[in-house]
Amino acid sequence: MRQSLLALLARGPAHGYELKQDLEQLLGSAYPQPNIGQIYVTLGRLEKSGLIEGEEIEQSGRPNKKIYHLTDAGRDELRAWFDETADEPRVRDEFFMKLALAPRTGIADQIALINHQRRQYLNTMRDLSKLAAAENRDNRIAHLLIEGAMLHLQADLDWLERCQEELEELE
Repeated sequence: MRQSLLALLARGPAHGYELKQDLEQLLGSAYPQPNIGQIYVTLGRLEKSGLIEGEEIEQSGRPNKKIYHLTDAGRDELRAWFDETADEPRVRDEFFMKLALAPRTGIADQIALINHQRRQYLNTMRDLSKLAAAENRDNRIAHLLIEGAMLHLQADLDWLERCQEELEELE
């Protein structure tokens, strides 16, 4: 959330609700909708860190609103974030830990775990397909997000198939 807000503020000053709307509009309904409370807490932390500055704006007949803008330090942090590469592929995976430990417990069957996880991935893919169909066609970012999630799910399904084949060979 931190870098997302900095990135939105890089184009110009805004208040919390504008930032929430910008994120929702940019990412569409596939991305978890930001909580306005979380946005304001994060803005407060960014301000304390000196990455943004807030300015109270008087409004007639309404409570004052606070407009935030990026500082030079915030712009530097944002540049550093864009220069970072994404995390390594996930190696610590809770499902894989369950799969590896199941035979030692006598509580769960590995093939049943795989089938259960496969159903979950397929249900998620179905939900994402519905979401893609309902999403505004002009929102290319949201469609790329959904497509990326579906490609990851397909890779996970392929991996589950590979796990099942390996485990069935061991039997």
